[in-house]
Amino acid sequence: MKLKEIKEKILSGDFKSLLYPGTNTDIHPADVAKILDTLPVDIAYNSFIAFPDKKKATLFAYLGHFLQRKIVLRLSIQETSYILNHLSSTDRYSFFLSLQPIERSKFLGYLSDENKAATHAMLGYPRQSVARLVNTDFAAITADMTIAQATEHLRKNHTDSDTANVIYVVDAKGMLLDDIPVRRLVLNDPAKTIKDIMDGVVIKLNINDSADEAVTRFKEYDRTVLPVVNDENLLIGVITIDDIIDVAEQRNTRELQRFGGVESLEYPYVKTPIFSLIRKRGGWLIILFLSEMLTATAMGYFENEIAKAVVLALFVPLVISSGGNSGSQAATLIIRALAVKELTIRDWWYVMKREIFSGLCLGVILGTIGFLRIAAWQQLHWYNYGQYWVSIAITIFFSLIGIIMWGTLSGSMIPIILKKCKLDPATSSAPFVATLVDVTGLVIYFSIAAILLKGKLL
Repeated sequence: MKLKEIKEKILSGDFKSLLYPGTNTDIHPADVAKILDTLPVDIAYNSFIAFPDKKKATLFAYLGHFLQRKIVLRLSIQETSYILNHLSSTDRYSFFLSLQPIERSKFLGYLSDENKAATHAMLGYPRQSVARLVNTDFAAITADMTIAQATEHLRKNHTDSDTANVIYVVDAKGMLLDDIPVRRLVLNDPAKTIKDIMDGVVIKLNINDSADEAVTRFKEYDRTVLPVVNDENLLIGVITIDDIIDVAEQRNTRELQRFGGVESLEYPYVKTPIFSLIRKRGGWLIILFLSEMLTATAMGYFENEIAKAVVLALFVPLVISSGGNSGSQAATLIIRALAVKELTIRDWWYVMKREIFSGLCLGVILGTIGFLRIAAWQQLHWYNYGQYWVSIAITIFFSLIGIIMWGTLSGSMIPIILKKCKLDPATSSAPFVATLVDVTGLVIYFSIAAILLKGKLL
């Protein structure tokens, strides 16, 4: 069924054909949630409560955090408690993480003692810890079971879920011994023991590993699910590829927003209140505006030079914008390379050498274009730069080389320095790098002009 048809059924109140067993089983809860997230809150809420309780918990997990919060604030305590306690541990944690501290404490009181303890434990780990992603719904067996016994045990004690695609072998204390794909149980003789089909190779995550480390591990070993253990190798839970994809998407979104000079948004752009959006953007704009004031200060310092050679002011936008652009390019490349672990902070010297050479080459290219532009305008009589136009062109040539080299060096080194200081490299936003290079670029430009034009225009 197409999304348009689903939306028509929701708006018409025809919920019988949605999420009910035996009717239109091709409709996934995610499709219904996608429609509800686009509707006004009142309509989305009325549509949501029309579903039976069991379906509400399934549908709730796929809704956006904004609509989730609006719904639970309207539901009764009993209804909210039922939904929250029937979510998977990962979905439950994701919901609580989206709440304000006061709301978080309120809704924690709706959980069962077991779920409350597990949620408290997950919320107590560092923000980037894989503990925040652990799903406690996993299938475990022991090595002394036969395949037939293990299959029967799984049938009686575990539900059909994505985490059941891999079965974990544990000892009597719950220590992880191995992981076995379900296909290995199906394709082997039922009389064999689990020990007979174990290979002893298990890729796992530690509870203290970061989410970034988990993303790397999934990528390196091409897994769809990985077990999570503590320092004693006790199996705590699992993490699925779906959870990691969500983490990677959220991380990339935050980094992109920060790199653009915006504080990361808690909700999607269209769901973020306008004044919250202004506040997120205003902070960086104020900082950058105050920083740009240094540009006026720098130009004031060279006021005499500008007064003697007004022609120098014509090329200020040209030279400082080139430096800012080159710095933003370098920052973008290095931040991404650090994010995907192509580079580490130990590679700073390698990066510096490459960027100095790159800046030199790019500076020569743009400097040559600038030189030729002045020469062409002078010879074609489109503008008269005076008798010392060659000296001016040479000044622009060397200024662009110096400013672009400084831009690429700054843009590449700032993310590495921030990484060394255990800060997010993405905070070295393109506007921040451009502002820095704008100010320092003016100093470079007028300093070179003072040297090359001394005794001529200055």
